[in-house]
Amino acid sequence: MDRIAQEETKAHLMQTNEEFRQLAGEHSQLSRQLEELMSRAHLSDQQHVEEVRLKKLKLRLKDQMEAIMSQSRAQPVA
Repeated sequence: MDRIAQEETKAHLMQTNEEFRQLAGEHSQLSRQLEELMSRAHLSDQQHVEEVRLKKLKLRLKDQMEAIMSQSRAQPVA
């Protein structure tokens, strides 16, 4: 799928799919938390574990969003 079609699908789902909107919001929140954590010069062991945890959660959310997008593309347009 080309980039433009993918962006159009995302925009449509943001307007029409509550689950997708919620997942996107959580994904954005995790991105901000990761940026804040990674802006530090050095991470403690606990902070490093938190970084890995946040990255895994963020990836899981992205996978869920991609699954919704795939389902949306597979459905015929009414």
